[in-house]
Formats: sequence, structure tokens, C-alpha cells
Amino acid sequence: MEKGNCSTVSEFILLGLSDVPELSIFLFLVFLLIYGVTVMGNLGMITVIQVSSQLHTPMYFFLNHLSLVDFCYSTIIVPKMLANILSKDKAISFLGCLTQLYLFCTYAITEVFLLAVMAYDRYVAICNPLLYMIIMSRRLCLGLVSACYLCGAVCSLIHICLALEIPSYRSNVINHFFCDLPPLLSLACSDVSINELLLFIVATFNEIITIVVILTSYLLILITILRMNSAEGRRKAFSTCASHFTAIIIFHGTILFIYCRPSSDYSLETDKVATVFYTVVIPMLNPLIYSLRNKDVKAALRKMVGFKLISLLSYY
Repeated sequence: MEKGNCSTVSEFILLGLSDVPELSIFLFLVFLLIYGVTVMGNLGMITVIQVSSQLHTPMYFFLNHLSLVDFCYSTIIVPKMLANILSKDKAISFLGCLTQLYLFCTYAITEVFLLAVMAYDRYVAICNPLLYMIIMSRRLCLGLVSACYLCGAVCSLIHICLALEIPSYRSNVINHFFCDLPPLLSLACSDVSINELLLFIVATFNEIITIVVILTSYLLILITILRMNSAEGRRKAFSTCASHFTAIIIFHGTILFIYCRPSSDYSLETDKVATVFYTVVIPMLNPLIYSLRNKDVKAALRKMVGFKLISLLSYY
């Protein structure tokens, strides 16, 4: 389809990260390695939490879902990206493109709310430790996680319904490595100002709500920590929150940069690099951040590995 000729489309062409053929093998190996670590890290985290009874607490219940969400939205994007790097046929069907967009938005928005819920969980654990298990009941935890998934699904459905209303496109070539909303809207022949405005409003609203919850929770946590008499207690509390706050800063910083600014400021080339960070790198970093800085997870992992090793040796 030639640029400037408006028409309906049956498929899109994803240009990918680079149009330099010499970089193909290098990029493929790098992202294959990252995706391999992502899959092993997140599925490993889920397995450890499910198997280890000492990790059956609200904090690890939410961490379990964070790992699931990271695994899902990385898997929605990276395998197709890897295939396109090595293939000359970089096409994705119209339905496949919108499906990828919907699933990606659903899990990404779910993670935005899930990180806020995890901040609230840390607030209750540190500021109300005696009532922690009563307040963070199984029913409340299930309700909060369900609300996170519901918010992600509903927000994504709004964007998809409006995207389906676009009658024609001036090109079917998407300058991106997956079907993200801003580059897709940039190809529309019709007026998409409503789509762009809604993208900005929804993203900004979600960010404001979740960041207020996060900052309020951590402000109260900081006040509580500074009032502690025990230096060991302060150190342990800071250590518990440091990994979560690190993940929040990385994830929200990228989201704010990409989606919470006027459409006139979009730079697709810059956004591609930033998007790689939160769609590919962050899902790999999260399990590493939480496991390497968490004594409970490391202890459970050592116990699980030790048990399997003993079982294997006794078999032989």
C-alpha cells in the first residue's frame, strides 16, 4: 500500500527495531537471551511462591501475579519480534495486530495498578504489622487483584473499540516492533484526535491515581520507619521496600515518558527505544530485583533446590 493512498487494510507490516541487516543476528541473540531470562525468572518466581508454604502471604500473592503479568505481556510481544528479526515476511494480520494491542494494554495497565496495590500492602505490613494478616485477608487480596485485571481489560477495550472505528489507513507499514497504539494511530487517514485524547486521559488518570497511592503509602512507611527505635528494624523495613520502589520507578518512569504527553511530542524512533525498556527489559529485571534483594525468596529457593537435589541423589 502506497503512502498517501487511503484504504482499508487486512494486514500490517512491522518494521522492527532496525533496518540494518547486519544487526539482525546480534539483535536476535540479545533479545532471545533477555526473553529466556524473563521466562525462567518469572516462571521460577511463580513456582517458588506456589511450592514454598512460607511464601503464602499477601506480599508474595501479589508478587506471584506481578510475575504472571510480566511473563504474559513479554510473551505477547517478544516471540513475534524475534521471528520478525530473522524473517523477511514481517506481516501481522489486522486481527492479530489488534489482539496483540489489546492483550498488551490489558497486562501493562494491570501492572500499573498491581504495583500500587503492592505499595498499599507494604504500608499495611510496616505501619500495622499486628493487624496485617487480618486487614490483608484472602478475600481482600483476591478482590484487589481482580480489580487490577478488570481495570486493565476495560481500559484496553475502550482503546480497541475506538481503533476499530478507524475506516482506513494511509499505509500499512508500522514503524515499530509490535502493534502499539501511538504508531497505529499515526497511520490513520481519519481524524483520530478523540483516540489520542482518550489515550492521554486514560494513561494520565491511571498514572495519577496509582502514583498518589504509591507515594502516600511510601510517605507513611518512611514516617513509620524513622520512628523505629531499632536500627535493625529500620534496616529490614528499608530493605523490604527498596526492591518494590526500584521496580516502580523504572516502570512508571517509562510509562510517563511514552504515554502521558501530548501526541505532538511523539517521536516514534525515541519511543521504540523506550518501549523496548519496559516491554522487554523490565519483565526480566522484576524477578531479579525481587529475588536478589529478598532473603525469604532466596531461602525458599535454596530449600527447594536442596530438596530436589536430595531426592535426585536418593533416587540413584
